[in-house]
Amino acid sequence: MIKSMTGFGRYENHQGDRKFTVEMKSVNHRYFDSNIKMPKKLSIFESAIRNLLKEYIQRGKVDIFITYEDFTETNVSLKYNENIAAEYVKYYQQLSEKFDLPNDIRASVIGRSPEVFTMEEQPVDEQEIWAVLETALRGACEQFVESRIREGENLKLDLIEKLDGMLTDVAAIEKRSPEILQAYRTKLTEKVKELLSDTQLEESRIATEVILYADKICTDEETVRLHSHIESMKQTLQTGGSIGRKLDFIAQEMNREANTILSKANDLKTSNLAINLKTEIEKVREQIQNIE
Repeated sequence: MIKSMTGFGRYENHQGDRKFTVEMKSVNHRYFDSNIKMPKKLSIFESAIRNLLKEYIQRGKVDIFITYEDFTETNVSLKYNENIAAEYVKYYQQLSEKFDLPNDIRASVIGRSPEVFTMEEQPVDEQEIWAVLETALRGACEQFVESRIREGENLKLDLIEKLDGMLTDVAAIEKRSPEILQAYRTKLTEKVKELLSDTQLEESRIATEVILYADKICTDEETVRLHSHIESMKQTLQTGGSIGRKLDFIAQEMNREANTILSKANDLKTSNLAINLKTEIEKVREQIQNIE
């Protein structure tokens, strides 16, 4: 299977008093890069989350959004700080004595003073929380991978269609090569006839010129390698897996051969075919950037 590097997944897991919602989306990237946004209290699981993601993703820039709702009624408790309360009482008494003020300290006054009463979260079972979170993460990852596979199959069909079209252009270039040589020979012979009455004397010279011209415009090596690269890319697409980097390398080689053909072309039709090849190769390279 071929996977696109763009994808989306979402999953909710509600177990008991805890609910996790995980959303993830990705775009193209040379390597695997993850950006996790989640409540601070879940930061202890960041390493485990990244390791889990690597099981499903090899390449791409992935954004993960995690929301957490805890409906547990006993997850916090009220804490009374007696030492701090005693400090407040002591200083209130000192103020009263020093400035001759009535000492009207009441429990309600001390209770409203900062840090006398605080809300404290109760210790939680990390393994229990991770079990719920992991289920949500794997559910989102599975949907995410499914969307990548669907998009990847569409890319595969489009690429194979483009590659088949390129094979047609390569075959046309191969067919055109002997036609160019024949046209050149005819043109050269007619030119000699105009200049000399005895063309037999120049037949060997004409043959030599045609051979030199043929060597100059010969693209046999380039078209053979193009055939090989195109078939290799089609085979790689059928094999599937994490093939984005390999396909990109093959496309670079294809572009190099097309450039050489264009530089050798001394014929408008061949030039147009080479330009069309380069255009299609560039389209293929753009599509390949989307493949994991």
